[in-house]
Amino acid sequence: MEFSGKVIAVLPPKSGTAKSTGNEWKAQEYVVENHDQYPKKMCFEVFGSEKIEQFNIQMGEELTVSFDIDARQWNDRWFNSIRAWRVERVAAGSAPMAGAGSPVPPPMGAPAPEFTPGDANDDLPF
Repeated sequence: MEFSGKVIAVLPPKSGTAKSTGNEWKAQEYVVENHDQYPKKMCFEVFGSEKIEQFNIQMGEELTVSFDIDARQWNDRWFNSIRAWRVERVAAGSAPMAGAGSPVPPPMGAPAPEFTPGDANDDLPF
């Protein structure tokens, strides 16, 4: 899945040690807002210090984020996880990507035809 928009929040990194393996881990969350008529926000996570450095996400950047969604249970509650696996910068100067529900502008066509009274093309009854 993909989501495109502007980075509006860079949250502090989280780190710890896995109980089962003893390995260190690091994760950081970011919030992106799209450019629809009614903007939507998505908070996603980048897991692993290598990925955090590779993506190097900065506040205000225009991104397209490819992500996976998963859910997990903890203490009889369910939590969603949105984890990015690819981040691409949107080219500067290009228009933001339109969402599926965005209105489409009318096509640029020829100017409206001119009608004169008594014209054979004027077939309207009034």
